[in-house]
Amino acid sequence: MHRTLHLAVTVTPDHEAGGYVARAVDVEVASQGETEQEALDALIEALELYFEDDEDAVRQLAETPTRVTEIDVRLPA
Repeated sequence: MHRTLHLAVTVTPDHEAGGYVARAVDVEVASQGETEQEALDALIEALELYFEDDEDAVRQLAETPTRVTEIDVRLPA
């Protein structure tokens, strides 16, 4: 039996190493790849392994959705 857990992720360019880094917002799991899609595919695989034996973490995330938003931060000129 399979279930689907919807998670917020970020994908950012890795300016030092090249490629992209994908990170899950709700858990400390990240992965990388040469393209955005490769980074996302690697993150999905890492998350599947991360949640494989942790039903409590899955339940907690499913019950408490994360709200992702943007903010503006003022910096000195």
